[in-house]
Amino acid sequence: MENKTAKKAKKQAKKGILSVVFSRTALIFLLLLIQLLMMVGIATFLKDYIIYVYGILNVVGAIIVIYIINQRGNPAFNMTWVLLILIFPVFGCLFYLYVKGEFGTKYIGKRLGKLKLDTYPYMEQRPGIIDDLRLSKPANANLAHYMKHQLCFPTYRNTKATYFSCGEEKFPALLEQLEKAEKFIFMEYFIVGEGYMWDTILEVLKRKAQEGVEVRFMYDGMCSISLLPYNYPKIIRKYGIQCKMFSPIRPVLSTTQNNRDHRKICVVDGKVGFTGGINLADEYINKKVRFGYWKDTAIMLEGDAVQSLTMLFLQMWNATELKYGEQYQNYLTPMSTELHRELGFMIPYGDSPYDNEDVGEEVYFHILNHAKKYVHIMTPYLILDNEMLDTLTRAAKSGIEVCIIMPHIPDKWYAFAVAKTFYRDLIEAGVQIYEFTPGFVHAKIFVSDDDTATVGTINLDYRSLYLHFECGVFIYNNPVVREIEADFQKTLKQCQRISVSDLKKISPFMAICGRVLRLIAPLM
Repeated sequence: MENKTAKKAKKQAKKGILSVVFSRTALIFLLLLIQLLMMVGIATFLKDYIIYVYGILNVVGAIIVIYIINQRGNPAFNMTWVLLILIFPVFGCLFYLYVKGEFGTKYIGKRLGKLKLDTYPYMEQRPGIIDDLRLSKPANANLAHYMKHQLCFPTYRNTKATYFSCGEEKFPALLEQLEKAEKFIFMEYFIVGEGYMWDTILEVLKRKAQEGVEVRFMYDGMCSISLLPYNYPKIIRKYGIQCKMFSPIRPVLSTTQNNRDHRKICVVDGKVGFTGGINLADEYINKKVRFGYWKDTAIMLEGDAVQSLTMLFLQMWNATELKYGEQYQNYLTPMSTELHRELGFMIPYGDSPYDNEDVGEEVYFHILNHAKKYVHIMTPYLILDNEMLDTLTRAAKSGIEVCIIMPHIPDKWYAFAVAKTFYRDLIEAGVQIYEFTPGFVHAKIFVSDDDTATVGTINLDYRSLYLHFECGVFIYNNPVVREIEADFQKTLKQCQRISVSDLKKISPFMAICGRVLRLIAPLM
């Protein structure tokens, strides 16, 4: 027993060391060390030339600052970079050049642009659907127009939706659908951890591959730090499963933070598709306790809208393939010939850091700006840009009931510290903030007015809104919206409401950390 415990502790310690070596943290320490050594070197060996050295640093810093200010993108990112360069010129300049010079991810961006063109014929908008949507709610038709013409995400009808209020509900449904697979299974997840959940799924995938079902499995390279062996794809391929890591992590030369594949997609035979916040690890089904009870959500689509999830997966899969030639027509969803009006409208969508369109945030803005009664939100993180802060507070000041459920037990203390710096502005504007007392909320949902909702992978933070690959489903007039709202109300009963007086109880350490870290929040 002691040997097993010791081995486990040793393994965890090794993972902790690797997570530092393979992360951006190692690079930050290295660059800060260069900054320190340069300061000492200038003061010791170059003191006679100090005016020239600082002159050169100022010129280089000014050039980079001018370049940054003129860059397209969220001003908060630009101002954070400017702040770093002004305070730590050597560190700031080198760090900026490193982050912006990640050629591998830029290649992926260009590749995805080409793949969008390849999948365009399979993302056509069926005639009359947007016209029908316009008759019901013109604002949603405008969103549908934007989604289709700017991003190639069509609006669908004839799609049944099943909502899962926790991982324990989704897991058996996922296994059931995997067992039904006859042609193909596509799975794309951010987190995969060895344990009961993944082991059970893997056994099904092995069996299906042996039966001749095409199985493709892709996970984010971040898992290689502490969750899976680095050669795990080779192990999985031995079972007849096509497997790959997205953006494998390499020591210092790559970052575990920027442009990760944060999507969660599973498609079976083009008939059924899953997305939401639930990854493939035991904490997501509460087989393993981390940060108290793990509250998460997911949604299963059956019908026409599954085709967009299929194409989103194939785009990401082929982004790292050396050859083109995907036979997309082999994976099309059989479209319904009858109109089921009671199922409303669905828009599955993806978000990419390379298309200059902040799709996830636009969907959230749309719901907040067109709500008539309420907007209810669940999110694990609350690190807001000025636009989102203004939109939330403006909605509340306009008489809309805006409620946000946050974790009471966070997974990242520093993110929680930053989130609390936004509480006062939100509460004083009329936004209601609740914390889920049993544990951690990992759900990412917006629901409004009993007729509109979105469920997906997109957190209310800079990472999800601007830097990661994400996905979600916009839903209008489908019966599942009421189920999402019912789950929100049920969850609300397990929460405590945060007041301005509660903010006075925050420890000085957390308050100071939150304010300091907020300065670099876009880079967290």
